[in-house]
Amino acid sequence: MTTAATRHSDRRISPVFLGILAVTAVTGWATWTGFAELPGVAVFLFVTAAWIVSLCLHEYAHARTALHSGDISVGAKGYLTLNPMKYTHALLSIVLPVVFVIMGGIGLPGGAVFIERGRIRGRWRHSLISAAGPLTNVLFAVVCTAPFWLGALDGVPADFRFALAFLALLQVTAAILNFLPVPGLDGYGVIEPWLSHGVRRQVEPFAPFGLLFVFALLWVPAVNGVFFDVVDSLLGTLDTYCGYDLFRFWQDTSGVCPVSP
Repeated sequence: MTTAATRHSDRRISPVFLGILAVTAVTGWATWTGFAELPGVAVFLFVTAAWIVSLCLHEYAHARTALHSGDISVGAKGYLTLNPMKYTHALLSIVLPVVFVIMGGIGLPGGAVFIERGRIRGRWRHSLISAAGPLTNVLFAVVCTAPFWLGALDGVPADFRFALAFLALLQVTAAILNFLPVPGLDGYGVIEPWLSHGVRRQVEPFAPFGLLFVFALLWVPAVNGVFFDVVDSLLGTLDTYCGYDLFRFWQDTSGVCPVSP
C-alpha cells in the first residue's frame, strides 16, 4: 500500500546515479586492463566513483526501509531515485566523505535523507531504518573482500586487487563509524527508540556535533591506532595500504607496492 502511494517517477533511477555507475564501470575496466596511461588516475576515479555509488545506496537503504515502514514522503523527496543531489545535505553526504577518503583513507559517514519519524510506528522499525544504511556498507565490504577469502585472485591484476582492497577498507571503516552509538550517527539511531524520553531530550542538542566529535577523536594518535587495529583485524592481509598509495597518485610511492608502471 505504501509503495503504491509512491508515483513511479519518484522511484525511477536518476540519470545522475547511472552516470556515476558508468564512470565506475569504465574506470574499473581501465584499472583491470591497464588501459590508462597513469594507473593511479584510473584507480582514483574507480574508487571515488564506487565510493559515491555506495554512499547513494547507503542513503537509499534508509529511505526504502522508511517507505515500507510508513513514511511515504520519501518518494516525493526524490530519495528513491538514488540521485545524490536530492539529499538533504549533499555536502555532508557526498563531498565531505570523498574529501576524507582523499585526506585519510577513512570512509566517513554522512547524514542525508530526512525521515518523517512521526509517520512510523514501532521501535523496531525505527531501529531498522537507522541500521539499513550501515548494513549496506557491510554488504559492500563482503562483496569487495569475497575474492580474497574465496581465493579467487588468480589472473586479477595487481592494480585492480589493490583498488578493491582499499574500497573494502572504506566500507569497513564506514560501517564501524556508522554503528557507533554517538548522537547524529546511525548507531545512535538504532538505540534511540529504546531510550527514555528524558535521556533522548538530554542527548538531542549534541546530535549536530557527533560526527565532529568522532572526527576529532580519530586525530588522536592512540585512538586512531586502536581504530585501524580493529579494521586491520577484520580485513586480515588485504593490501589496503597499497591501494591507498595507488589511489593517491599525486604522491611518489614508487617502489613501495608492486603496481603497474
